Amino acid sequence: MNQIKCYNEFMSNLSILISCLVLGVLLQRVKTLPKDSVLTLNTIILYICLPSLTLLTIPKLTWDLSLISLCFVAWIILFVAFFFFNFLGKAFSWPASTIGCLILTAGLGNTAFVGFPIIESAFGLNSLRYAVLLDQAGTFLACSTVGLAIAGYYSHGRVPKRELLKRVLVFPPFVSFSFALALNFLQCPPSGMMLVILERLSSMLAPMALLSVGLQLKPKNILHDWKPLSWGLLYKLIFAPSLIFLIFKLLGIPQELFKVAVMEAAMASMLTASILATSHDLHPRLAGLMVGVGIPVSFITLYVWYLVL
Repeated sequence: MNQIKCYNEFMSNLSILISCLVLGVLLQRVKTLPKDSVLTLNTIILYICLPSLTLLTIPKLTWDLSLISLCFVAWIILFVAFFFFNFLGKAFSWPASTIGCLILTAGLGNTAFVGFPIIESAFGLNSLRYAVLLDQAGTFLACSTVGLAIAGYYSHGRVPKRELLKRVLVFPPFVSFSFALALNFLQCPPSGMMLVILERLSSMLAPMALLSVGLQLKPKNILHDWKPLSWGLLYKLIFAPSLIFLIFKLLGIPQELFKVAVMEAAMASMLTASILATSHDLHPRLAGLMVGVGIPVSFITLYVWYLVL
């Protein structure tokens, strides 16, 4: 019964994601749509929806030192992506915007909106807590700190360290993350009316993010960006999970944690990373393709990884 419920929830989430992506593509044909619609959507996501999700989930997390290995999954993938795409960038003479875009979108995975329902449907409700920890203390924190610094560096060239630090400290998702950690320490999770408000605002994140991606997604762009797109998807869907598979296997990580870590590493590109790249003008077309093409393709590769595990 639980497996049927998990499967139904997964299919519902998947249907919402695909529907919003398709609607975004269709909205491109609406001539009365303002030209800055994508910028407006991205601003709402980064300043309202994402902080709401952070304040909703972080204060309720239960930290366990034995689970610390999960927090490093996203950091390892992002760290290797930095050197991997800088090497490819020099080899293929890619501009800085392309390199920065691929580091962000291939280095950070969709460990929440796609990851949570897949982990729950594949391994059960008990494994979901591991996925939440991996996402919040790993992917999300990496995106809000190092990810923002990478976006600033590749969009404006060499930015002074003080300026980068300032951008991180005033970045709304990072501010909300810091405040949420304080609430977690004080054991004061949101409740009452505040809980309802945060749930409503955070529930808009995935649909709005997919609409934003859909508005930028044009099938013909695949022909223009097929080489960086191919390398980005190869790294994100094949190489990154293989890397985590080998590292965690050698370290002898418990089987349940091992499976969650590898499956989360195999998720498609993070929606927030794509929006972060777009908002910093890091090859927005490629950023949209990494999500728009990556999510459908990932369902095939994820199934293969599930069979491997």
